[in-house]
Amino acid sequence: MFKKILIANRGEIACRVAATARKLGVRTVAVYSDADANARHVLACDEAVHIGASTPKESYLRGDRIIEAARATGAQAVHPGYGFLSENEEFAQACADAGLVFIGPPPSAIKAMGLKAESKRLMAKAGVPLVPGYHGAGQDPVMLRTEADRIGYPVLIKASAGGGGKGMRIVTRAQDFDAALASCKREAINSFGDDAVLIERYVTRPRHIEIQVFGDAHGHCVYLFERDCSVQRRHQKVLEEAPAPGLSAARRAEMGAAAVAAAQAVGYVGAGTVEFIAEPTSDGDLRFFFMEMNTRLQVEHPVTEAVTGLDLVEWQLRVACGEPLPLQQHELRIHGHAIEARICAENPDAQFLPATGRLDVYRTPPGAVNFERGALAGVGASSAPVRVDAGVREGDSISPYYDSMIAKLIVWGADRAQALARLDAALAQMHIVGPHTNVAFLRRVAASASFANADLDTALIERERAVLFNAEPLPLEVAAAGVVAHALAAERALETADPWSRRDGWRLHGSATRRFDIEAQGTHHIFRLERNAGTQTLVLGTQRWPLATAARGGALYDVGLGERRWALTVYATGERFSVFAPEGSAVVFEFDPIAHSADGAVETGGLLAPMPGKVIAFLAKAGDVVTQGQPLAVMEAMKMEHTIAAPRDGTIEAVLYAVGDQVGEGGELLRMAPA
Repeated sequence: MFKKILIANRGEIACRVAATARKLGVRTVAVYSDADANARHVLACDEAVHIGASTPKESYLRGDRIIEAARATGAQAVHPGYGFLSENEEFAQACADAGLVFIGPPPSAIKAMGLKAESKRLMAKAGVPLVPGYHGAGQDPVMLRTEADRIGYPVLIKASAGGGGKGMRIVTRAQDFDAALASCKREAINSFGDDAVLIERYVTRPRHIEIQVFGDAHGHCVYLFERDCSVQRRHQKVLEEAPAPGLSAARRAEMGAAAVAAAQAVGYVGAGTVEFIAEPTSDGDLRFFFMEMNTRLQVEHPVTEAVTGLDLVEWQLRVACGEPLPLQQHELRIHGHAIEARICAENPDAQFLPATGRLDVYRTPPGAVNFERGALAGVGASSAPVRVDAGVREGDSISPYYDSMIAKLIVWGADRAQALARLDAALAQMHIVGPHTNVAFLRRVAASASFANADLDTALIERERAVLFNAEPLPLEVAAAGVVAHALAAERALETADPWSRRDGWRLHGSATRRFDIEAQGTHHIFRLERNAGTQTLVLGTQRWPLATAARGGALYDVGLGERRWALTVYATGERFSVFAPEGSAVVFEFDPIAHSADGAVETGGLLAPMPGKVIAFLAKAGDVVTQGQPLAVMEAMKMEHTIAAPRDGTIEAVLYAVGDQVGEGGELLRMAPA
């Protein structure tokens, strides 16, 4: 076994690799950028080396600096994690040239599978079924449009060197092809340094099913079953589960054999994932097609660990040391069901715009295993039912330089029904305050009829749009009761033995009334708390609720509101109150109306950047007359492109930034005059 390895990545995957290395007695070296100087992964390793500025191009994509750090610290091998340089054959070769073991497949395999078009040609030779499409080397836009017309719409344009949903567009009409191709190529060159694309028939009700494969240097290759990753937004995975619901044992074996054939066709060594697109057949089975092979560990690998009881990072290290695979195919089994939810800093109700900011509160489900508590081979029958993989701590900030994922929540159950119940309970106990997150959205997805009944395909989120977006949070009066409970507990904490210090609202005659100005979802509400002879009543207009509150300690309160009882967790950050309950959560503001009466926020009327990022393109110029909803600008943030539309009708008065400029959140991109 290695004595020391360098982890050429950041965030939760760097922490994940360090945890297994620690278990095996292997010392670790972290690398970090300016933005990550105090990051969790830096503290998780035995040593750390600074490799550059905050942007990936100046740090985590600098293979030369990473290799220099490995040699300077005496590391014997480099683990690339996923993303960044994990699928870069030049980096893998540079490691070998420097006398370092690359903990991954040989450069030849990365190259063969890295270019999607070339990999399709290899798979056709290996007898792996393919989606009809164009996988050639020609990239003339007119020729590509002709190929799309030949295939028939809808088609999928996909970056040949791509992955993770980047450089991918669905085109349903011929007249939209040119604009989609240009955007796809632009995103591909920014993400992968290569704007080549392929075009395929878009399967209209596709399921995304992938097979985990593992090969060693002795010619052995096995598949560790499948994961269903069909629930996606913007071509990026949201929920993943293993095993795939409804997949027959015969089809599982067939897909596993095809995945092994794909890996063996390129002499694969290490962990890899063969991804298939599947569609239902008339007899209720699934027809599957090869989509791509990711030549690395996947973000969703914990669900495979959960149902197999294996530590896939340990397998990676052992195979990289030249050991044979620990198990053969006939020794592998599936135990129970596991689901992973990707918790991201983003706003689902604003087209999943990424969010940034400080994690004022970051609390995980009680009893969940994590890197400090020994979460190495996942959760399962012999371990805890909930696991959280994260590269952040409370107080850390989500920056605009990297992807938006905060953590991964993994649950295990004896069957899918139990796993679903545990997922909902665990999501309810994920308390994050600061930037927008998708936690409440994930709960709604998991509870939707389609997901609950395993009616899965990549359009599930769009199909369930009515119940997933702009959903009502906790009832307003419950959120207000949480604010009141927090305020009363703060007052009681100031009481002493002196009876004059009591804050219980006692009056010799009549009742005491206290006003609470609550803003929820942009609307101002005036609540009143009436206290009379030991009773309390919460009042909103003509509505009245008997109120009882008791502090349990910390941020937890027992609240009786009318005939119902609630266990509310309330976090106050300035005027913002985040209220969590088992049924849901809400964010409200409680403010002093006198202090706010002088506020005079001036409406600029301009187009504002909804997140920090880089300007990619302006789609209008000074003097143009535009209409509400018209695309006006394209920004890149967290490695994805985002189109920003006009908030109202008007005329462009001035363009205030240039293409390539960095813009802070709220920056005015364009100045507009009203129509």
